[in-house]
Amino acid sequence: MITIKNENEIEILRQGGKFLAQIIKKLATEVKPGVTTGHLEKMACVLIKQVNGRPSFKNYQANNSSILFPTALCTSINNEIVHSPSLPSRKLKLGDIVSLDLGMEYPANASQNINLSNKSIKNGYYTDVAITVPVGKISKEIEKLIKVTRKALQLGVKQIRPGNSLNSIGKAIEKYVNEQGFSVVRELVGHGVGYAVHEDPQIPNYEMAKNDKIILQSGMVLAIEPMVNAGDWRIQTDKNDFSILTVDNSLSAHFEQTVLITKNSYEILTKF
Repeated sequence: MITIKNENEIEILRQGGKFLAQIIKKLATEVKPGVTTGHLEKMACVLIKQVNGRPSFKNYQANNSSILFPTALCTSINNEIVHSPSLPSRKLKLGDIVSLDLGMEYPANASQNINLSNKSIKNGYYTDVAITVPVGKISKEIEKLIKVTRKALQLGVKQIRPGNSLNSIGKAIEKYVNEQGFSVVRELVGHGVGYAVHEDPQIPNYEMAKNDKIILQSGMVLAIEPMVNAGDWRIQTDKNDFSILTVDNSLSAHFEQTVLITKNSYEILTKF
């Protein structure tokens, strides 16, 4: 079921999204050769706690899995598309690229710490963000992959407004990525967010005709997240049961923003 957030809830999402954007920017500046994913994980947990948030990925249990996700931060390196735990710790090497994907529930102790418009809330609200960062100097081709993925996110977000179709987002992303000679991952998608880590609707990064019937409405909150491969779009799951890899070992990039649909347009809640 697609949910519509009210003004009180949107105000909290704005606060949480602003904090999450600040955190991901700080984490991105830490990325350099020799830094470990364990260091980034520790830093993410500290920064989230400082703003009275809770990591929403840590101990998350997907619907089709009995395994709890072990870390707050996903650190997906090179041919890893998404969902790579930051522990066990790995050292980043010169020329790598790493996707930092982070979700947060805010506030962590809602009923004790926040009261808006005389209405106490019992649970926090969720925002989600991701950025792909080069580790030192990278090749022009890898640089292009990152730039194209970031631009694809921007083009998808520009389609967001009341009355437009959900399909317009994926259509814009896929068209641009294909024109640039890369491929869009098809088995992983964006999603609604706010009350939970993942909500309806699912948001493919490619054209899907049936989504022309889903019309965007003011108050919807969406996580838009193109995942773009340098080679084949198909995926495989790593032996750790979490990391999603490219099937042909090609590099992959990932960007994500949490976006609110306003009365006339959109507002990026996690703008970095």
